[in-house]
Amino acid sequence: MVLKRSPRNPILTREDIPDVPPAMVDVTSVFNPGAVMHDGRYLLMLRVQTRGRETHLVMASSADGAVFEIERRPVEFRGIEDVEGTVYHVYDPRITRIGSTCFVMVAMDMDGGCRLGTAKTDDFETFDFLGVGEEPDVRNGVLFPEKLGGRFVRLDRPNLVPLEGGTTSGSTIVLSESDDLVSWDTVGPVMSGRPHYWDELIGSGPPPVKTRDGWLHLYHGIATHFGSVSIYQVGVVLLALEDPSRVLARSRDNVLEPREHYELVGQVPNVVFPGGMIVEETDAEGFAPPGANVRVYYGAADTSIGLATTTIGDLLSACEDVRGADRCR
Repeated sequence: MVLKRSPRNPILTREDIPDVPPAMVDVTSVFNPGAVMHDGRYLLMLRVQTRGRETHLVMASSADGAVFEIERRPVEFRGIEDVEGTVYHVYDPRITRIGSTCFVMVAMDMDGGCRLGTAKTDDFETFDFLGVGEEPDVRNGVLFPEKLGGRFVRLDRPNLVPLEGGTTSGSTIVLSESDDLVSWDTVGPVMSGRPHYWDELIGSGPPPVKTRDGWLHLYHGIATHFGSVSIYQVGVVLLALEDPSRVLARSRDNVLEPREHYELVGQVPNVVFPGGMIVEETDAEGFAPPGANVRVYYGAADTSIGLATTTIGDLLSACEDVRGADRCR
């Protein structure tokens, strides 16, 4: 297995979340975190779900990346109250640093579907909400850590596939561009799910990482062909540096799948869902070298949080299982 689980797993469970009356008391679950290094500490933005199935985002920090201290207050996005329409849930944060500013892209459940909103922070104490996109139903938005062609760039996943029960999902990740992080223009498709295999439906995981071979990106794939259950797994893809809509390589197999009890049993069984990825080293030009250690933080069964480790080189090697754009898309 390319990703190796921490012996401490699950590193965070509902028991670790402090009571913060009246918003959070005896919470049900904690999962799908965003992750970033800030001032020499590992930071996670946790998705915490209450017994009333309300969602809160909560910060956690660590000196070693494994043992975390949880803040006793939910994250507040200044200005989100000005959004037109009802925001029911804000969840699944992905954190990207561009220069000295960190941007948080979140999924927002609203009437008509899921939309993507963006906030920014310099200190992880205050968060300014920048706005929500106009796309009617889109999820899994992740920003690249630098502008390309003078514009912000992200990967996202339109929800165009109807599922049983009235919800929707997606089978294609697309590349989008923006000047202001609010209004987005679709560039085109990047990659689609592979029917009958482990990644029939797909969505982006943590923000892409720049390597000299290309943009390295973790994604989740869903096997739906088992009938009674869907299985969420993790894969890896390599995108061209100058044109991230072009796939250079993609893993044939998953690099992490549900195997442990805490991944198999929970609110949503059979789920490993990558949301945070921290690379321990970059070179003077901002590239992650093959020997750099990687920490991946993931949601387990929509109930707890797991940590898995690997290296950039091992992830690149996993991509080499399948080469060529025609076979990857």
